[in-house]
Formats: sequence, C-alpha cells, structure tokens
Amino acid sequence: MIKAEVASYGCWRSPITTDLITASTIGLGQIALCGEEIYWSELRPSESGRNVIVRRGADGKIESLTPSGFNVRTRVHEYGGSSFLVVSGTVYFSNFIDQRLYCHQSNQEPQAITPKAATRYADGVFDRQNNRIICVYEDHTDVTKEASNSLVGVELDGDHKIQLLVSGNDFYASPRLSPDGSRLAWLTWNHPNMPWDGTELWVGELKADGSLGNTQKIAGDLDESIFQPQWSPDGKLYFVSDRTGWWNIYRWQDENVEALTQMEAEFGQPQWNFGMSTYAFGSANQIICTYTQQGIWYLASLDTLTCNLELINTPYTDISSLHATSNQVVFRGSSPTQLAAIVRLDLTTKELEVLRYSSDVTIDAGYLSLPEAIEYETSDGKTAYALFYSPRNRDYTAPETEKPPLIVKSHGGPTAATSSSLNFSIQYWSNAIL
Repeated sequence: MIKAEVASYGCWRSPITTDLITASTIGLGQIALCGEEIYWSELRPSESGRNVIVRRGADGKIESLTPSGFNVRTRVHEYGGSSFLVVSGTVYFSNFIDQRLYCHQSNQEPQAITPKAATRYADGVFDRQNNRIICVYEDHTDVTKEASNSLVGVELDGDHKIQLLVSGNDFYASPRLSPDGSRLAWLTWNHPNMPWDGTELWVGELKADGSLGNTQKIAGDLDESIFQPQWSPDGKLYFVSDRTGWWNIYRWQDENVEALTQMEAEFGQPQWNFGMSTYAFGSANQIICTYTQQGIWYLASLDTLTCNLELINTPYTDISSLHATSNQVVFRGSSPTQLAAIVRLDLTTKELEVLRYSSDVTIDAGYLSLPEAIEYETSDGKTAYALFYSPRNRDYTAPETEKPPLIVKSHGGPTAATSSSLNFSIQYWSNAIL
C-alpha cells in the first residue's frame, strides 16, 4: 500500500483534469415504453448537439432511429421536454429546426404531419378512439403578443386536421387519457405563477366528435402545485400535490381526493419541462415511485390498497424519468460514484440492468469525494439543505493544522436543483483543492 504524501491544499495533483471534464458524454433524456421495447432520447455533443431517439428491442438490440438531418426537440415553453411519442412501433416527434410534428416508421424517411407555421407541439398522448395525438400546442403566429397555449388533437390520417380542445389560460401541460379513452386530465396555470407555485388539475369527458365536455377542476389552486396526473389501469386518477408543503401522492375517485403518502419527502419535482415522471404503475394495485429526502432519491413500491410503502434497494441516489410496465421499471439513475445511465429493473427478479451509460469514463474510487447531506437554519426559522464534499485524493493528505478552502456553489433555482450524481466539475475541486 502506497503511503499518501503530505502536501498543502492547492499542491495536490489529480487525475481529474479539464480534458476529462470536457470528454465526450451524451445526455440521456426522455424515456418511453412500448410493449417490450424501450425508447429514450440522447443528446449527442459529437453531432452538434443533435437529439436522437434510440430503441432497445425485445431481443436486446440497441439502435439509433433518428436519421441525419433531424433533431428531436420541442421548444414549447422554451424548456421543452416530452418531444416524442411511440404508438405501436411508429414514432411521432417534434423536429427542432421547424418545430413540426413528424411521423417516423421503420426504414422510411420521417414525414411531416403538421403544416409549416409558427407553431409548436409537445407532451403528446395517443387517442386511439379518434386516431389522433392530443398534445400541448403553442402558437407564435402573432408576434405582437405573447404566444398562446392550448390543448389540441392532431389527426393521424387524412389531412391531419387540428382540433382545439382547451384554451383560455396562459399555460397547459400533461394531457392524459383514461384507459378507456373517455376522459382527459390536464394541468393548467396562469401568470405570474410558475408550475411549482400553483397549478390546477382538470378533467373533461370526450364527446363523440372528439371535443371536450363536462369539465371540472379536481385539485390545485394559486398556492397548490399539482404534478404528474396519471390514470391507473383501473381508471382512477392519481397525482402529486404539495398542499401540505410536501409533494405527496394523491388519488381522485368517486369525486373525493385522498392521500396515499403523507411524508416529509418530495414525490414530485419542479416541472420546468414536460414529461417529468416520478411514479408509474406496475399494476392497478402497485405504484413504483421515487422520492427525495435531503437531496437523496429513493426507489419504492407503493401498495394502492394498503398505502404501504416499501423501499427497493438500488445503488442510485438520483432517480428520474421513471416508467413501468407489469414486469419492468426503466429510469435514469446516477450516484456519487456513477454517471447517469438508463437502467432497467426486473420487477420479478429485482435485478438491475444498465442499458446505456452516458459516458465510458471511469475514475478510481480513491479519488472521489462522496457527498454528505447536511441541513442548517436560515431566515425566519426555515431549514436549508446542502451536499458537502470533503477533500479527497488517495495520493495526498494535508498537514494536520491546515484547513481546506471552502467553495460554496449555489444551485440555479427551481430549474436546477443540486444533484448527488457524480459530477467531474465538483470532483475536480474536491480532489485537487486548487
């Protein structure tokens, strides 16, 4: 065993260099499941920042689907998100350059299904009864005014007519159809609120002509944020609400709202883009969910009948974009020692399988500082939370009387909460202490 050299902070040499920090790493984005096939989007810096859709087939084969010249990204609400939808193996996506919706079938060139116009589309769901995509629609036609938001239906055959479903508020998100296709749920909010401040959850009935009727507000207000409405396989509407000050899971049935979790934890996230998902149904009686406490995310199984919450052990401390079928859960996971990856959990065997790493760069654990969750009192008796990284480099130790410098890094607000994921930029400083 090599004895560590005694050296002052600022004199440590590190294998974590600026070249390593800027090494090729792909961004792992939206996840979608279609039968036994798994789809996700990748941001590829080596392709000028192009976003492509990747598919893992039932046979385990992984292939890129998006041909050259296309970039899968929507600019609705500017932040975008939820830019593609898979229907029976056919991919529908928003193309970044012209913001039109495209239909992409295997081995064929993508075909535009929306007109050339100053309009954008996002967060689509397939309406089987009317053979259309219901999505968020943003109209920038009148440049003298702020863009208008609404929910529309885009027909997938004929001349691809666009039917207006809901309008009048400043923002819309999360259109979600009940399993029988008879009801639509959605979120809406108005200025000056951001979606993590206050949103409303609405439900309406779909008429024979595809329009909406008998709409009613289920939950939410100016000071209550609703996150991720989703229908269970047996037709009950679930959602996450921060009405207690913490984002917990609720259910609406028989005109009543009931809490399924009542924890000082967050089962939701600031919804700064579309398609964010912290829970999914393994069955009508089982929700696979993720929640965070003191900056650490946990995976769990929630029994919808007993409300019993059971932890599922994983090596990941940051879990997002969670989706499930009856036999599997797929999510984006990372930890203080692992960069982000697309991960599959077999619900029967509880075995984890990494489908895609964001990078193949590895660092010896002896050079990695593991974050410690801390909390401290701030103004008005409130509590703030942080992750503390102590100096660590297996080759060096500092003189006993010397204290290390402290770097304080504040996250960028609701759209950029600090993560416990392995971050070479942070490790650079905790390892070298320059």
